[in-house]
This record gives sequence, structure tokens and C-alpha cells, in this order.
Amino acid sequence: MSLLLSSQALTKGYSGRPLFREIGLGFSEGEKVGLIGPNGSGKSTLLKLLARIESPDSGEVVTRRGLRLVYLPQEESFPAGKSIEEILQQAIEAEHWADYEKAAQYSIVLSQLGFADTEQHTETLSGGQRKRLALGVALMQKPELLLLDEPTNHLDLEGVLWLQGLLTNAQFGFVVVTHDRIFLENVVTRIIELNRAYPEGYLSIEGAYSDFVIEKEERLDAQTKQQHSLQGKVVREIAWLRRGAPARTTKAQGRIQGAERLIAELAEVKYRNSQNRQMEATFDASKRKTKELVAAKGIAKSLGGNLLFQNLDLLLSPGTRLGLLGRNGSGKTTLLRVLTGQLEPDAGTVKRADSLNYVYFDQVRAPLDKTTLLRNALSPNSDNVSFRGSTLHVSAWARRFLFRPDQLDQQVGALSGGEQARIMLANLMLMPADILILDEPTNDLDIPSLEVLEESLLEFPGAVILVSHDRYLLDSVSTEILALDGQGGTDYFADYSQWEQSRKPKAKSSPTAEAKAAPTAAAKRRLSTAEQRELAAIEATILNAESRVVELQARLTSPEVTADHAQLTAAWQAVEQAQKEAEKLYARWEELEAIKGN
Repeated sequence: MSLLLSSQALTKGYSGRPLFREIGLGFSEGEKVGLIGPNGSGKSTLLKLLARIESPDSGEVVTRRGLRLVYLPQEESFPAGKSIEEILQQAIEAEHWADYEKAAQYSIVLSQLGFADTEQHTETLSGGQRKRLALGVALMQKPELLLLDEPTNHLDLEGVLWLQGLLTNAQFGFVVVTHDRIFLENVVTRIIELNRAYPEGYLSIEGAYSDFVIEKEERLDAQTKQQHSLQGKVVREIAWLRRGAPARTTKAQGRIQGAERLIAELAEVKYRNSQNRQMEATFDASKRKTKELVAAKGIAKSLGGNLLFQNLDLLLSPGTRLGLLGRNGSGKTTLLRVLTGQLEPDAGTVKRADSLNYVYFDQVRAPLDKTTLLRNALSPNSDNVSFRGSTLHVSAWARRFLFRPDQLDQQVGALSGGEQARIMLANLMLMPADILILDEPTNDLDIPSLEVLEESLLEFPGAVILVSHDRYLLDSVSTEILALDGQGGTDYFADYSQWEQSRKPKAKSSPTAEAKAAPTAAAKRRLSTAEQRELAAIEATILNAESRVVELQARLTSPEVTADHAQLTAAWQAVEQAQKEAEKLYARWEELEAIKGN
């Protein structure tokens, strides 16, 4: 694979704080790279540097001549009053291609995006639809290297699975920033973590996410052992120095200098190991012993004339961890409001235990005042926080959630999305709860924080309702899954994997598979007269079918077809149909040949 882009000694920082120093990375043709790292490690900044949207403090980015590099940011922006079709056509018109090439590319990308109505205006699109459109604009440019910053944000699980399939089959190379561990496991072939815990400032491992985790643990374990070894050496050298050994001899002077190097090396290793500190998260439980916290019987709810769910029974007890699935708009948040009493069901009953304590993580983060200071957001009434009978200063409480002392006087609005999510989690952990309701708590959280959240939910003795598109978290935490289809239908599953399996079409034996199995079924008989005639004629029929496919494929490049979107779409469909017919003929030929051979 040829090298498409490389960074050479890239250094970047803001307000005197370096994000990374002298990063040197290369990206090759067709390579599928996952870029991860703790919040604030510089992932988004690195993508912008690679895309040359921002300039480094030092170092440079070198690209192959004529490289088609496309950058997809976290937040997309489209002009109001424009339709999906207009946005996509505008993207492709900027390319210097022949008309038939533009038409073919437009048709291919549009079929991948799955929009039912291309006349829909951008201001009416959901977050997930806007993300699909932004990706469509990127794909229209035929990228050789695509840089994607958190592309799964705003996508529901259906959308994440769609994106996963698209990138898995992509012919171009890409670098994707994401915290979705299953996405990383299934899609990428190389993981890069930006983290000052490593000597080079990053760790690059070929393979899937699971390969990376194993290698990372080994590296960090070796680094911890290195620190312990250095500590022993430094203690011995300091003891020698304190004995007052003569420093005038060349040998003694060399040993003193060696001790100084050891001390400096130990300080560096200690600093790197300190970068692995994790958020300390523990939810406070009320320790209620009631077996039935919430019992819903036959509940139903419609909004705006749309039936969201009906005839639904649901029981929440201590230890229940319910994962809630459904595409955007299917009624997940509405169900949460019905269970908590914010909305009344249209039918059925909801029985709640007396004085029930809910802790609710709102996906829109409405409780956060973006103008308040971090110290006040963490402790509104004083400089101290009361947690589980102990009193902590706000700075100590902030450290538990990975905030630095110098951040306490920053406004909440100036913090990153991941940092704002950690503020909400910190506030929720101060409230004793019978039921935790977490509506998309994983947005913007980095992988180390996700792992801590996972552990805290598993340890929580009350009930949990978890709405998340993080499949790894759902599968690890949930004791059962409730799926809403948005049309009134609901279904329970043992885990996420069972739900995903249920989405797949019922397994049907392919014609080829049936033909391979035919000898066993056909062993009891020989070809009939009609089948003999069919076999004699089928080879000529197959040749005609293949000729038809070639003929239709040639039509795709005809100027009159490529200039007309409707004709081009019809031509693509005709090619696909002709190919299917040819495959059926081949399968039937194999089946007849198998019977003949008995």
C-alpha cells in the first residue's frame, strides 16, 4: 500500500498547554484507522491538522500529490431552504468530472444513504439524517482518505449499524474518531491512541480493538514495572550520595551524573503513569428493599397521532438493568416519562413504590447552566460536597472526575462535551437513588470514562434503565433488552446480541446452497425427460443472460442515460436484475448437473 499522508513531528497546544508533541504518523492507501484517546488528548485537533484546517505549532503534514482528502467534522452545517438533492448535487457539481461520471457517482451515493424523500429540506432533518447527509456530501467527492470526527454522534443504533456496514465495505482509506468499542472491533484494521501515557505520545497497533487492548495492557504493565525498578535504583543512588562519597574522582562524578539521569527518568515515567488515572464514579443507592419499584401493566401511549407502544408490561425491581432500544422517535424518552409520572399513559396502569427516588440523566443536558463556573456546577451552595457521609472540598471532588484545579473557575460552556457529561454524572452521584434512568449518558465520554460508568452501573443495587447507542455498554450492563419499533410494537430480548440477530432477515438457503445440497435430496431419482431438455438448453440461456448483463452495463456509460437521473437509476436496477437472473440460471444448472451425476 502506498503512503497517502504523513505527519512529521507535529506539535500543538492551546493557552500554553500542549496537546501533543512531535507526533509522527503515516496513513496508507485503503487503510482503516480508529483514532481514540482520553477527552482533551487532541483527537479532533489532530484531524484538523491532517486536513490542514488548522496549523501546527511546529512540524508539518505531507500528502501525496493530488490526494483526494475529505474531512467530516463533528457538527455539520447546511444552508436553510435547500433540499437533500440540492445539497448533494451542489457537492458533486464542484468536481471536474464528465457528466456521466457525476451522474453515476450521484446515483451510487444516493442509494447508499437510504433517503426516502430527497426533496426534504435540511432544516427538517433529524440529527441522524443530517449526519447521513454530511457523509453523503463527503462520499460525493470520491475520497481516497476520509477523516471522520465522531460520525456516530446523533445516530441511533440503526444508523450506527448502517454506518458500520458502509465503512466496512469502503474501498477508500479513512481515519475515524469514535468511542464505540464494537464499531472499532468490527470496522478498523489499526488503532491509534493519543495519550501522554506513552513515551511517543501515542500508541499505534495493527489489528482490531481487542488486539489493541491486549497490547496496551502489556505496555502499561511494563511501564509500571519500569517505575518500580527505577524507584529502587534511585533510592540506592540517593543513599550512596548521602554517605558523602568523594565527588572529585572521575568515577564518582560519573555516578552522580548517572543518579541525576535516573531521577529525571523516574520523574518522566511517573508522569506518564499518572496519565492513566480514571474517573471515580459510584452511584449512591437508597438501599430500599421493596421488590416492586415500578410495575406497569398494559400501558399504551400515542403522541401526535403516532402510536408509540401498547399493551406493554414492565417490572422494575432492585437489580433490574433494562436496556431500552429503538430508532430515534420510537418513543424511548416518552416511555421514561410515563414510568416516572411526567406523562400519563393513554391506557394501562403504572404502580410506583412510595417515595420513590429517581436519578435522571437527561440526554439534552438541560440542567446544566453553561454560564456558571465549574466549581459552582459541582457544588452550588458551598466549597464542600457531602458524599456518603463524608465531606470533600470541591477541588477534591473535581479531581475524582478528572478536572484540574485551574479549571474550577472556567465557565461550564467553555468545557468539552465529555467534561460536561462528567459534571452531570458527578451531580447525579450525590443523590441517593432507587432507580437510575440514563438517557444517552455515553455521548462524548471517552473510553476510560465509559469503562468506569459500566463498572458503577454493575455495582448499583437498585434498578437501572439505560438508553444508549453504545452497544458494548448495553451488552455488558443490561439484564434484559426492551426494543420499541415506533409503531406500537415492543419486544423483550435477553441481550443486545439477540436483538441484533432478530433484525437480520430469516435465513434462506441461497440457490447455490440449495444446488450443493441437491445431491442428497436427489439421490433417489434421475433427471426427468423435461429436466433433460432443460439441461440441454440451459447453457445457451446462461450465455444469453451474461450477454444481457454486459449490454446493460455498457448502457450505464451512455451520455443520454448518464445525463438523466431517472434513466440512470432505472439502468442500475436493470443491471442488478439481470445479474440476479444469471445467478439463478447458474444455480439451476448446478442443481441439474448434480442430479445427472447420481
